[in-house]
Amino acid sequence: MPENTTDRTTDRTAGLRRRLGGLAFGGDWNPEQWSAAVRAEDYELMAEAGVNLVTVGVFAWSKVEPERDRFDFSFYDRLLDELADRGITADLATMTASPPPWLTEEHPEILPVTADGLRLSPGARQQYCPSSPVYRDRATRLVEQLATRYAGHPALGLWHINNEYGCHVAACYCDVSAADFRNWLRGRYDDIDALNDAWTTEVWAQRYTRFEQILPPRTTPYVANPAQQLDYQRFSDQAMLTCYELEREVLRRHSPDIPVTTNFMAGFKPVDQHAWGPRTDIASIDAYPDPHDPRAHIAAGLAYDVLRGARGGDPWMLMEQAAGAVSWRPANGVKQPGRMRLWSWQAVAHGADAVLFFQWRQSRGGSEKFHSAMVPHAGPDTRVFREITELGRELAAAPDLAGSRVHNRAAVLLDWDSWWALELDSHPVDNLRQLDRLLDCYAPLFELGIPVDVVRPDADLSGYRLLVAPSLYLLSEEDGARLTEWTAAGGHLLATFFTGIVDDFDRVHLGGYPGPLREALGIRVEEFQAQAEGETSSLSVSGTADLWREDLRLEGATAELAFADGSPAATLHHHGSGTARYVATRLDPATMRDLIARAAAEADVHPVLPDLPHGVQAALRHGDDQRYLILLNHTDQPQHITLPKDTWQEHLLLAQTHADTLELPAHGVAVLRTPAEPEH
Repeated sequence: MPENTTDRTTDRTAGLRRRLGGLAFGGDWNPEQWSAAVRAEDYELMAEAGVNLVTVGVFAWSKVEPERDRFDFSFYDRLLDELADRGITADLATMTASPPPWLTEEHPEILPVTADGLRLSPGARQQYCPSSPVYRDRATRLVEQLATRYAGHPALGLWHINNEYGCHVAACYCDVSAADFRNWLRGRYDDIDALNDAWTTEVWAQRYTRFEQILPPRTTPYVANPAQQLDYQRFSDQAMLTCYELEREVLRRHSPDIPVTTNFMAGFKPVDQHAWGPRTDIASIDAYPDPHDPRAHIAAGLAYDVLRGARGGDPWMLMEQAAGAVSWRPANGVKQPGRMRLWSWQAVAHGADAVLFFQWRQSRGGSEKFHSAMVPHAGPDTRVFREITELGRELAAAPDLAGSRVHNRAAVLLDWDSWWALELDSHPVDNLRQLDRLLDCYAPLFELGIPVDVVRPDADLSGYRLLVAPSLYLLSEEDGARLTEWTAAGGHLLATFFTGIVDDFDRVHLGGYPGPLREALGIRVEEFQAQAEGETSSLSVSGTADLWREDLRLEGATAELAFADGSPAATLHHHGSGTARYVATRLDPATMRDLIARAAAEADVHPVLPDLPHGVQAALRHGDDQRYLILLNHTDQPQHITLPKDTWQEHLLLAQTHADTLELPAHGVAVLRTPAEPEH
């Protein structure tokens, strides 16, 4: 009988949760950089901080295989034994993120090539072409050795495949990649005529007669074919996913009960988290909000909700964050006192079952020596380590949070194909960025206290009352029909400008925008008007708009907001039992928030807690028997919180008995627990 993958994944993750005894806490540990004496101190400090999970071996290929086929695992044998003796679980990496010098010396052809034809050199990390058969062969050989040796080791609790796929090489343009791309195209289109039709190759005399004529979209005299570029982003994502799956299959064969993850990056365009997520047992992410950005927590919330949507709402792992400053921004801001704790608990509020850091001990040398760590250069007698230790104590005080879930009735739609296509060349403006358009809609929901999921348009939408589609540029006829039917059945849809423009092949839906959503929205867009930089348009009552506006015809909809000249700026259409709104411009934040608030109220979607002070976030997690309310003060002032009377009975972090009011200090956190509401 074939494996029931959903049940097996649940068993694997439940096993890890039981092993850890609650939320995971720890981080990347690189003991190969340190002496035995320092490692001994590390174990003492990990016990003091409450660390129960460490990621090891991420960049250890050259250590365990210093020469071709000469393996030496003695260091990791001792290390894993020591972890097991101390009750610390290992998230063991497959070590394939950085090929060793001997491999690139013997096979320089595995080095990646840029679109300009420059072959990159070794000396950093991730120096491989994802399509290289040599790289794939050597990587899986290494993983075979690791899995054979450590599958039954008592310290092993989680496999960590590679590291941050695509971080430095999101696409390779070498001849090996070109051949792999052609094979991928054959599988996608079957024959060359179908490809020519999909790519609209009659434009600029690009018609192909054989697949062998096709190259990657390398640097060209002018704009490359957009459909070719879109397919190359799909292909490049798939090439990396193939590398991941080759390693995963080896691990599955040797250790079917050990969960597998790979760490994505927040807000990272090249890797489709929603496609990769189901292929992991636990989705995990590296997130580094900028302390200099006063709204960084909102972008972080979006990244966490995107990741949670990648596995249908399952709990996930914050695999990396900084204890203080990072080392790769132009100005690397320090997390001021309380901020690291606040942002760690924010991840838990959005569904994380793990709070981990890069890294445990700050490196003495190398490229990341000024990246902060749980144990700084100055040692444990520091503010950072004291805050780390306190955070570990707090997370351990709420073990039942692990495994609880986030339930939402509102969702934001994100499609990676649309993201890739939206940011291609030759559009009405060149500064439409998907993350910005997402934040245009996500930030008002966040500020209104309405939690959301972030899902694909082809996800199961039946549990949602409100859907928001920010600039969903690429929309297939099938997904357009699904959204139309969902709205007619009583859903409430809000879409913003430049939605429903093209199909899967970046070909325009003819007859007027927004193509497959015209019926649901009751409009037809006839023309785009790109606004000049700094140009604004006034609205008829109050508020402004900028960046973009559309001339649209009402075909059943009514104008909910108008420009000063009377033309519609936002529309409302009753479709079946539901409603559909369309925003034809970028509204100022206050006006957009008011519009989204109306849509949410009509959809019967409400904040977790009403009347929260500005800058205070409330989130709910639901367990089998308990509910957890997490309150986060993102301001630098104390805030007074009124709780529902006689509801929240137990404070897990504060030395406070039950009361209907709560004083939350600046950057403060509160976690409260109450019995779960009975199902109706």
